[in-house]
Amino acid sequence: MSLAQDYRKAMSQAGTSQFQEVIRQELEYLMKVELEKILATAPQNELEHTKKDLEGFKKLFHRFLQEKGPSVNWEKIQRPPEDSIQPYEKIRARGLPVNITSVLNKLVVVKLNGGLGTSMGCKGPKSLIGVRNENTFLDLTVQQIEHLNKTYNTDVPLVLMNSFNTDEDTKKILQKYSHSRVKIYTFNQSRYPRINKESLLPIAKDVSYSGENTEAWYPPGHGDIYSSFYNSGLLDTLIGEGKEYIFVSNIDNLGATVDLYILNHLMNPPNGKRCEFVMEVTNKTRADVKGGTLTQYDNKLRLVEIAQVPKAHVDEFKSVSKFKIFNTNNLWISLPAIKRLQEQNAIDMEIIVNPKTLDGGLNVIQLETAVGAAVKSFENSLGINVPRSRFLPVKTTSDLLLVMSNLYSLNAGSLTMSEKREFPTVPLVKLGSSFTKVQDYLSRFESIPDMLELDHLTVSGDVTFGKNVALKGTVIIIANHGDRIDIPPGAVLENKIVSGNLRILDH
Repeated sequence: MSLAQDYRKAMSQAGTSQFQEVIRQELEYLMKVELEKILATAPQNELEHTKKDLEGFKKLFHRFLQEKGPSVNWEKIQRPPEDSIQPYEKIRARGLPVNITSVLNKLVVVKLNGGLGTSMGCKGPKSLIGVRNENTFLDLTVQQIEHLNKTYNTDVPLVLMNSFNTDEDTKKILQKYSHSRVKIYTFNQSRYPRINKESLLPIAKDVSYSGENTEAWYPPGHGDIYSSFYNSGLLDTLIGEGKEYIFVSNIDNLGATVDLYILNHLMNPPNGKRCEFVMEVTNKTRADVKGGTLTQYDNKLRLVEIAQVPKAHVDEFKSVSKFKIFNTNNLWISLPAIKRLQEQNAIDMEIIVNPKTLDGGLNVIQLETAVGAAVKSFENSLGINVPRSRFLPVKTTSDLLLVMSNLYSLNAGSLTMSEKREFPTVPLVKLGSSFTKVQDYLSRFESIPDMLELDHLTVSGDVTFGKNVALKGTVIIIANHGDRIDIPPGAVLENKIVSGNLRILDH
C-alpha cells in the first residue's frame, strides 16, 4: 500500500491518531524533497518568484493534509442578519457626493484575466474573444474605464491579474491601448504544480512549462489574488499613490462596471464605519442553483460553495426559497486591509480540491482557493443585493448570443438592456453542441436574430440561420441526425417547434 493510500485510510478513521500524524509528516517531507528538486532547476532570473510560488503551494498542501474534507458544519449555518445584506436601492437612494472625482481617484479596477477560451473552442486568453462589434472583453473594459476617466476627469487605473497561460498574449495586445486614457498594470497569479492523485506528489520534474511539462502546472484559482498582488509589489505602489479600494470582477462578466453608488457607500459610510469587503450578490434563478451563497457562520459573513455542502444537504442548498442569493464575484476590497491581513498571514480561504484527468489519462488534483471565500477574514464585511443586470457572464456561446443580440445596446463599453424589451429578464437560450466553438457558432448565423420578444430558445443539431430572422416566445429547433435545417432569411418564428426536415409546428 502506498503512503498516499495509508493517508486516505487514516483520514477516513475518526479522531486524530498518531498514525495519521506520522503519515502526514512523511507526505509533507516527501513533497518538500520534490519541490526542492524542482526549484533546483529554476534559472537565476526565475529563482525568486519560483521560490515564492512553491512556498505558497507548500502552505496550501499542508492545509490540505490537515483538513478533514471540505464540508462545513451544516448545523452552524444561519441566514445572514438583515442589515448584513443591503438592498442596492437603499445604497442608490443616498445619491452621490459633490466630490465624486476625489472618491473615484481612490479606486482601482482589477479584472481576473487568468482564463483561456478553451471551453468556447478558442486558443489564447478568453478576454481576447470578440463579443460585440468586433470588440473583445478587454476592449470593452478599457472603453468603460476610459469613459469614466474622461467624464469625471479622474485617473482610475486598470489592473489585470494574468496567469502564466494568458500573460504573454495579453501583454502583446496591451500595446494597442498605449494612447488610451487608462493606466494599465498587470501581475501574474502563482504557478502551482499539479499533484498525482495516487501518490500525492507533483507530476512536474522541473520548472519549465513547455513541451511535455505543459500540463504539470496550473494557476490556483482567483483566491490567489491576495498573495500574488502583494508579492508583485503593485499593492504597495497603488497604496503609495493614495488608492484605497479595488473593484474586482471576472473579465467575462459584462455587467461588472464601476458603480458610483457602491463606491460612495464604501468611502462615505452612513454610520462612519468603513467596510473592508463588499460582495455583490443577486437573486437566484433556477439557472443559478449552484452559485455560492452568503451565510452567517460563527458570527461572521461566510461564502459557502456547493462543494463544501455535505451531500445530504445539497438539495437544501440549491433551494431558491432558503438561499435566495448568490455571489456574482463582483467584490470591493480595501487595499490597506489586504496588506494588513497578508502581512499577518490571516487570510483564510477554504481549499477547493479540483480533480482533473490529463490528456494521457493521468488523474491529478489541483488545490485552489476562491477570492470571495476571504470575506470572513475582513472587518465589517457587507453584501449588497444588486440588480441582475450586474451579472452578465459569458461562459458559453449561448451567453454570447444574448450579448451580441438586440437585447442589449452598447454605450461607452457598457451593455444595457434594450428599452424595447418588455421583461426585465433575459431569454433562456440553449444552443447544442454544433454551436459550442465560437468559430462554428459564428458560421451558423448570417446575422444575429431579433430576440427582443424571445422567452426561450433551444437549438440542437445542424441548424443555420439566414439574415434578419426574428425569434419570439418559445422556439425549439431540432435537426435530426443526418438532417440539416436552414432557417430562411426574414423568417419570423413565434412559439414554433421546427423539427426533422423543416416541419414548422405551433408550440
